[in-house]
Amino acid sequence: MTEKALLEGGPDDLHERIVPITPPGQELKIPHRGGYEHFKITSPPRHQDSAEGRLTVYEWWERTEIAE
Repeated sequence: MTEKALLEGGPDDLHERIVPITPPGQELKIPHRGGYEHFKITSPPRHQDSAEGRLTVYEWWERTEIAE
């Protein structure tokens, strides 16, 4: 079973808020509108119950553009 994260913060139009964690414990880099939204695990780690079970919360911390 794939571990999943709940994303908090970032752009309002980021539709997927529950995503797979690959690999677990690392920063998540989500492709979005010509760049990447970066999320990191909350410190201290927080969890939230969801329709998919108890998930680790990751918070948005920066955006990077895709180099062309």
